[in-house]
Order: sequence, then C-alpha cells, then structure tokens
Amino acid sequence: MKTLWRSGQFFSRYIGWRKPVIILSSLLFVASCATKPKQDYDVNYDFSALNSFSQLTMKQTDDPLTADRINADIKQTLLNQGYVYQADNADFIVNYAFVTQDKEKDSGLSIGLGSGTWGSGGGIGLGTSIGIPLGSDTAKTQMIQIDIVDPIDKRLIWRGNGQYHFDQGGEEKAQEINKTVIAILAQFPPQK
Repeated sequence: MKTLWRSGQFFSRYIGWRKPVIILSSLLFVASCATKPKQDYDVNYDFSALNSFSQLTMKQTDDPLTADRINADIKQTLLNQGYVYQADNADFIVNYAFVTQDKEKDSGLSIGLGSGTWGSGGGIGLGTSIGIPLGSDTAKTQMIQIDIVDPIDKRLIWRGNGQYHFDQGGEEKAQEINKTVIAILAQFPPQK
C-alpha cells in the first residue's frame, strides 16, 4: 500500500472512477437550480370545454417591443396547441404582464480539486478561482405572467409564470421570450 501511496497511483485509481460521478452530480445540481415555470389554477374548473380564445390588449407600457413579442408568442403558442383565435365570444380570455428587474451577476467563485503525477511522485492540489465580471455587474431578469380568465364572470381560472435572463435586446431576447412563453403555456390546460 505504501508503494501505491507514494507514487500517486493510489490517488489516480481512487479519484479516476469518481471524476465522472462528480461531474454528473455537478451538472444535475446546476440543472435543478434552473428556473422552471410555475402554475396555479381553479381545481373545480372544467378546462376540457375550452376551444377558443381572445386576448386583452396590453395597456400603455414603457417596453412596447417586449409587449408585442409576448402577445404574438402567446397567440402563436395557443394556436399551435389547437385553440382557435376568436375576437368575440371566445371560451377564455388571455391576459399577461411582465416585469423587468436588475439582478447581480454571479461572482464566479469556484473551487477545484485535482490530482496528478509528475515523474515518480504524485499529489493532490486544491485551488480557487474568482471571476472578475467585465462590463456591467448586473444582468436583467424578466418575469412573464400569463392569466387565463373566464369571459362570463371575469374570474381568473389559470395563471402561469416564468422568467429568463438577458443582457441586451434584439434577436437573443426575442428567442428567450418565445422559449419562456412556450414553457409557461406547456402547462395549460392543467393536468388534474
């Protein structure tokens, strides 16, 4: 055992098979921290009777580009799900809201553990790294909330929300809005 210990082979054998397990565990942890859309709904409502929808027009906003993108993505997503757009006398009404917040970027602190051999010796190293953010130290997070309302009594029957992060507008932001709206509405109608 002393020979293996001194040559570093012990550590190579000990850590060698654990490395993929450590990497996989880290990836699963990061994936579990990702924001998933959430929903709430009236548990007594019969969602199976819904076939057509109409949309409420967003009141004045300081971000009309985002409002137009969300509105168009909601309409297209519901059409793709098989619902029919009907301006009057629809089975349900869709409304939405969004809020944008500044969030601090992650500090980028990381800790690493490694092993290796050099010549006839071996060893283990432990190190840390701190990332220095270039440019702004904040990122923007936008939360989108989509409401489904019963047209007869004007009560909320379903609500879903999700969020995404972005640094700037344009095509990248449009794609993130689209992905977020699709993810939110993938929960509608709720599976009881």
